Amino acid sequence: MIEENSPTPDPAPQKAKKTSLTLQRRAARSFALQALYQWHMAGQPVNEIEAHFRVENDMSGTDIKLFRELLQGVTHAKSELDEAFQPFLDRGLHELDPIELAVLRIGSFELMHRPAVPYRVAINESVDLAKIFGATDSHRYVNGILDKLAQRVRMVEIRGARGK
Repeated sequence: MIEENSPTPDPAPQKAKKTSLTLQRRAARSFALQALYQWHMAGQPVNEIEAHFRVENDMSGTDIKLFRELLQGVTHAKSELDEAFQPFLDRGLHELDPIELAVLRIGSFELMHRPAVPYRVAINESVDLAKIFGATDSHRYVNGILDKLAQRVRMVEIRGARGK
């Protein structure tokens, strides 16, 4: 007989929850941003930076494939990405904060090279990175630049979303 005030037996131990794919991708973007910042500031080879990040960080809840794709893709397509968003800047590329620059490159890469990612997701994820890592209003700046780029490179998708 169980007394009224006695503790109830613990249920069977639950398995550790897997990190959702959305959170894994968000972690990949965050690590990619930090790695791109290091690449920009220190000028180290990208392969060394990638290896360092994979060893020094707990990336168990991270989409490693996306981390690698962003890091390698952005560094290889740097000139193409910069040329794509540069017309929308109100200042020179060299005047951008390194975090803003890295966020713009990630967002541009996703808009231009990852068509499976909806344009709104690519922009929103970049805005979130700018909110976390950037200066006070950099998220607004990033949003404006990437929105204009999306209208150029994802026009069909945007028109479809608006029902036109």
